[in-house]
Amino acid sequence: MNYRLEDKPPLGLAILLGLQHVLTLFGATTLVPLLLGGQIFGDNPKEIATFIGNIYLGMGITTLLQIWRLTGSGLPIVQGSSFAFIAPIAAIAAMGKTAGLEGNGIMQMICGAIIAGGFLELIVGYSGLIGKIKKIITPVVMGPTIMLIGFGLADVAVSFNAAKSWPISLAVVAGIFVFALVLKTKIFNLFPVFLSILFVYIFCFLMTLQGFFPQGHPGYVRIADITQANWFAYPVPFRYGFPTFDIAAFFAILAAYLVSMIESLGDYHSISKASDVEKEGEPTTKTINKGIGAEGLGCIFCGIFGASASTSYSENIGLVGLTKVASRYVVMIAALILILMSFSMKLAAIIAAMPSPIIGGAYIALFGIIGALGIQILAKADLNSQRNVMIVGFTILMGLGVGSWMSGFAKDNPNLWGTTGFSKILWDIVVAVCSSKMAVGAICALVLDNMIPGSPQERGIKA
Repeated sequence: MNYRLEDKPPLGLAILLGLQHVLTLFGATTLVPLLLGGQIFGDNPKEIATFIGNIYLGMGITTLLQIWRLTGSGLPIVQGSSFAFIAPIAAIAAMGKTAGLEGNGIMQMICGAIIAGGFLELIVGYSGLIGKIKKIITPVVMGPTIMLIGFGLADVAVSFNAAKSWPISLAVVAGIFVFALVLKTKIFNLFPVFLSILFVYIFCFLMTLQGFFPQGHPGYVRIADITQANWFAYPVPFRYGFPTFDIAAFFAILAAYLVSMIESLGDYHSISKASDVEKEGEPTTKTINKGIGAEGLGCIFCGIFGASASTSYSENIGLVGLTKVASRYVVMIAALILILMSFSMKLAAIIAAMPSPIIGGAYIALFGIIGALGIQILAKADLNSQRNVMIVGFTILMGLGVGSWMSGFAKDNPNLWGTTGFSKILWDIVVAVCSSKMAVGAICALVLDNMIPGSPQERGIKA
């Protein structure tokens, strides 16, 4: 290791290394508020920019909670917005719109669900329950669930973003492939998404300045929104009003928290090995429990300050392995940079003004990669097993089919079980859960994999 866990590089070098962590997660984590912001606030760049600033603040604070041994794992893990939360938060936004709510009201529902889920994750972590949950979550469950996260968002990537201008979107996709796979230069290989978005965004900016992309063109950049944005902003708690705790919204987001916790379990093992800080790369039970507890505590903070839920970031674990820099001091500086970024409305406005086809191009690449990561996890199980093939096939088909069908069915039957009382609440829960492809898939895989007999080797777990 160049710098071990407790080492402190010189301040100048530590700042550069911390900035590299921020740049590594910048592209992926910025896409989350861009997608969700549009669904929550509509065509309102100012509110989307504020939402982006809230998320940077949440990422910075949750990272500090994670690396502090009193509250978290003490491992050099950067926290960021998870793609697992996109679908359930979008479902909650749709529920809010159906109920006649606008931006602030929808955010109150979302924040309430994130806080409630955060409390549950905190309890699961600090109480030690995570060890028991881990035993029933096998690659047969996690693989198709993660596949549904990525592949289930295909419509969002294509229909709502990329299809608005295929030349712009495909230019982003091509850039990602070139920077990631074709060019054999380390700096390009480290930041393929960020660089591809940057170059295409600059192109659209210049074309807008020259008048080639007029207002209404898919590649038009709202330069006025950038110039009019304030340089500084001050994050405040309960910016959108006091959170509302809707039980249907809570159930809608539960599957995302389950996926997030299981992903984090793998990340703790990966960072322990990359950092060479635990025996044989295996984190202790105490480390895992405190790590999950810290993530729950961080999500509560995110809900209070109007941000999306946060989880560990695998990309930055890869960076630790690549650079051999496992210093918590460096990660602390990265967290402080994220917090400082949350105070810059100008930066957030630049991001919020990004044309949607650029976002769509990045989604095509990233969502596909997320789906492929699910295949990698599934490969740990025996794919020659007829048992596993049937479970996975049924899970994916039901996730895609029921998730899409329920969204339309619920619109036609908003009060199928009544308009008031417990039956109404129960119907809202059913709609919220069954409208999420990821949730439907997770439930199917979890039930079938734990009911149908199978050997540990067949299921991809240690005996």
